[in-house]
Amino acid sequence: MLSRTALGVFRLNGQFLAISEELAKPAGLTAAWWQVLGAVLREPLPVAGIARSMGITRQSVQRIADLLVAKGLAEYAPNPAHRRAKLLRPTEEGRGAVDRIGPGHAALAARLTAELGDAAFAETVRALERLASALDALESAAPSATSSAAPSAAVPAPAPE
Repeated sequence: MLSRTALGVFRLNGQFLAISEELAKPAGLTAAWWQVLGAVLREPLPVAGIARSMGITRQSVQRIADLLVAKGLAEYAPNPAHRRAKLLRPTEEGRGAVDRIGPGHAALAARLTAELGDAAFAETVRALERLASALDALESAAPSATSSAAPSAAVPAPAPE
């Protein structure tokens, strides 16, 4: 069951990345830029906080944040809680770029809802959230159990289920 789940999530990840690239392109963004900007739309966050919320490395977020700042889509602000870890926040230009993605995003959401149905779509979201929470709990309880897995376990082989 784990192999089948992981393979399904990997496939979904690829599908979502491809769709996100297409949605973001007309706004002059990439999927990764959109993801980082989206993480700070409600409130500015330090790069490490963005990385934690997205489940990727701080270095990856730092590289994207620096690009967003260089393009005028985001800016660094002082962080009252930590002198050295500045906060990233979108500029008006960055907010505008994300806003331009909205109609395409809404259209895709409507099409997915029509395909799955409201109840099934909501249950899919809940199931994915439960899976993420369960994996977080396992990692918190025994970090070595998930991080010391053999390299061959990183990409599960299909197994009869």
